[in-house]
Amino acid sequence: DVQLVESGGGLVQPGGSLSLSCTASGFTFGSYDMKWVRQAQGKGPEWVSSIDSATGNTYYADSVKGRFTIYRDNAKNTLYLQMNNLKPEDTAVYVCATGGQIATPQDYWGQGTHVTVSA
Repeated sequence: DVQLVESGGGLVQPGGSLSLSCTASGFTFGSYDMKWVRQAQGKGPEWVSSIDSATGNTYYADSVKGRFTIYRDNAKNTLYLQMNNLKPEDTAVYVCATGGQIATPQDYWGQGTHVTVSA
């Protein structure tokens, strides 16, 4: 079965950092583009970042550009999101998924990890 399991969320003060991980199983991780999507309470999903499988090119939402870094380790079947200079508006459930910026019915999704940025 396909599984995507996120970890690394938690409570952090504004200006702090967190590193999220997403461990994949049940499919050929290295062959898939991957993304992070977040959803704040009471709001719709927001695409955060993507990384291409073939080129390693990375893409970011304007709201996180310069603060977040997406990367992957195909040998470990793991996707990462390094988040620096966190702001209260980054508070959300962060979910990893296959695919690019635009969601499709074929995408696989994890369950998410909570990130709270608060003093």
